[in-house]
Amino acid sequence: MNNTRAFDSVDTLSVSTIRMLAADMVEKANSGHPGLPLGAAPMAYVLWRYALRHSPSAPLWFDRDRFVLSAGHGSALLYSLLHLSGYNLPLEELKRFRQWQSKTPGHPEFGHTAGVETTTGPLGQGLANAAGMALAEKLLAQKYNKSGHEIINHRTFVIAGDGDMMEGIAQEAVSLAGHLKLNKLIILYDDNSITIEGKTELAFSEDIPARLRACGWNALAVSDGNSLPEIHAALSRAVGEREKPTIICVKTCIGCGSPKQDSEKAHGEPLGAQALKATREFYKWPDETFYIPPQAAQRLGELAASGEAARKDWENRLAAYAREYPAESAELASRIKGEMPADLAKALPDFSAAPAMATREASGKAINALAEALPGFYGGSADLAPSNKTAFLKYPERTLHFGIREHGMAAAVNGMALHGGFIPFGATFLVFADYMRPSLRLAALMKCHSIFVFTHDSIGVGEDGPTHQPVEQLSSLRVVPGLTVLRPADARETAAAWEAAVVRKGPVCLALTRQKLPPLDTAADIRSGVLKGAYVVADCAGLPEIIILASGSEVRLAVAAAKELNMRGKKTRAVSMPSMEIFAEQPREYRDSVLPPAVTKRLAVEAASPMSWHKWTGSGGGTLCIETFGASAPAETVFEKYGFTAENAVKKALEL
Repeated sequence: MNNTRAFDSVDTLSVSTIRMLAADMVEKANSGHPGLPLGAAPMAYVLWRYALRHSPSAPLWFDRDRFVLSAGHGSALLYSLLHLSGYNLPLEELKRFRQWQSKTPGHPEFGHTAGVETTTGPLGQGLANAAGMALAEKLLAQKYNKSGHEIINHRTFVIAGDGDMMEGIAQEAVSLAGHLKLNKLIILYDDNSITIEGKTELAFSEDIPARLRACGWNALAVSDGNSLPEIHAALSRAVGEREKPTIICVKTCIGCGSPKQDSEKAHGEPLGAQALKATREFYKWPDETFYIPPQAAQRLGELAASGEAARKDWENRLAAYAREYPAESAELASRIKGEMPADLAKALPDFSAAPAMATREASGKAINALAEALPGFYGGSADLAPSNKTAFLKYPERTLHFGIREHGMAAAVNGMALHGGFIPFGATFLVFADYMRPSLRLAALMKCHSIFVFTHDSIGVGEDGPTHQPVEQLSSLRVVPGLTVLRPADARETAAAWEAAVVRKGPVCLALTRQKLPPLDTAADIRSGVLKGAYVVADCAGLPEIIILASGSEVRLAVAAAKELNMRGKKTRAVSMPSMEIFAEQPREYRDSVLPPAVTKRLAVEAASPMSWHKWTGSGGGTLCIETFGASAPAETVFEKYGFTAENAVKKALEL
């Protein structure tokens, strides 16, 4: 950016166009948030027109700058910018704001509207996603840029509001970003001092610049949120920063120019006919809805041509890079495309002769084996790598240290996945999945390829007691639409679970044991069974009378109980079900072959809440699960006291 720029009347007109389009959208829908677009339009205009490198005709150009509207309730602002800049978002879609199947939903949705980089609305999430995007850019630049060939060189810009800055996840994200010196991360803070309940002083009196400086950020201030030159000067300084991420605190007026200016009434409801009329008069705007002056259309429309030129320049430079560094270029191209090796399964450890081991340990070996085959495979823990077994041994630079910031970690992993070029994972104990829940839900909503490694998966945690023994977490994860949960039963299942995790398109959770598990005694094709979600691990002759289903450490109990029942003349089948979600995707023929509909006596065995099992056991079945919290004692004692023995499984089966 140039340090100085003269602004003219067309710039002012363009800002008014953005404002009034947003106000018209909200009014027509009779729903939405007009306050932020009216207040933040000047900073958004300067950013998009003079700082943001993007190509409306190629929204997925890899070296584009990323723009994240963390204050996603102000989506009408983003839709105005997308339309005026030349993205594939016709004016008709703006007129259908918040309506059924429109491209302009109430909050921005990734994958639904061209130009939307991440799904936002839950406050703080976008800011934390942006930290992951900035981290992804930095890691790629460090690995692939060469002298004279800066092929990875883009920034991540965020517009965040007071609500974003209050959320705990935002503090986790800014703390991590400052520590990692993510200098290409820039936040424009829409500091309007208003939330839904009224003035922020009701509950929020922090010195935000001081707080972020303490976290290693550069903090700048714009005293007048309507001053285009002042905003431009601050952005120029932020873009020039080489050491630290930057926050620009822009003092704005919510609902600027409307009778509801500086009031919570401007936040989350339409202005109303009279107030909108007064706002038009304030901006000297025609009494015509969705009016776009030709001069403003031309000014913002220039972005399509300049963006296309920037993209073509990058492609030319990328071609020159490929000629000089063919191996690196090919690897980068493969990462960007998300390509997988054809022989991925061969890259995983062969555990066929492995002794008893915890599935977290088998997972650690799988992670390090996959690193050889997948150069974009990166990840780390929330300060639990030694316990989660998630450190890369041969490639230590791929181990990410998120600190004790579970929620920030999950959102940053989502940001890395959305950025592209990575298969990222974050890890912690399963019980702390609760700290990550909003990010897990958004990963599923966005269908981004984030992997979450959860160890210490049951009451088998033992002496640490109920605070660290997950009970309800497995069921709570399984009910999230689009989230795949895998709970393997031994080392071989763990290797196959990792294969499933890296090839699936959406987010995946792996639930792994702290305690050692013996290898399954089965002649079944374990890899094939895991990749189908469930399989027969031990069987009887003919149609079974009863089926015992289990996952993870309890599969060995199911097998032992089935063996005992068969010896007693009760024809019994044991089924390992590492993933209910994958099994549900299989053809009915396969599902019926594993769980014949005629067999209604089914017992589910899992050291967790039974809630997710009733779908598979049916009204004629039962469960050997847990509906209370755990207890502090050695793992073997806890399992025995809670009835997780082969003898009790036999008893429960006979009761059916």
